[in-house]
Amino acid sequence: MKLKIGDTAPSIQMMDSDGNAFTIPGSNKIVLYFYPKDNTPGCTAQACNLNENLSSLQAKGYQVVGVSIDSNSSHTKFKSKYNLQFPLLSDPEHQLAESFGVWVEKSMYGKQYMGVARTTFIIDEKGIITDIIEKVDTKNHSSQIH
Repeated sequence: MKLKIGDTAPSIQMMDSDGNAFTIPGSNKIVLYFYPKDNTPGCTAQACNLNENLSSLQAKGYQVVGVSIDSNSSHTKFKSKYNLQFPLLSDPEHQLAESFGVWVEKSMYGKQYMGVARTTFIIDEKGIITDIIEKVDTKNHSSQIH
């Protein structure tokens, strides 16, 4: 199911890679970004850009949270390597990705496979999706969030 602006985001209650509870809806506006894989060039650029601009996003009332199908141990290493200051959620069974409609068929070198479509959802305090960014500029992603 493809979500649209104005839809209610799927509710989430899970632990992040640091063992802290994360829920949607929450007490803040949320930048929930789905990315394919820890430690790949595009995903690293995106995470580092969000991290470098985290204080300005937080000043606007946003909580930044990343989601990939990588394990919590992979997330812990990724966060440590790049000093990421926001939570990452592990979605190895791709249940979150499916519920947000970003688990899709992809193609590389002519081979078809299922994977995460890099997508960011902006969600308000009531759990309503206020923006969806599908054409993510990984090096300047924070500038796409208003």
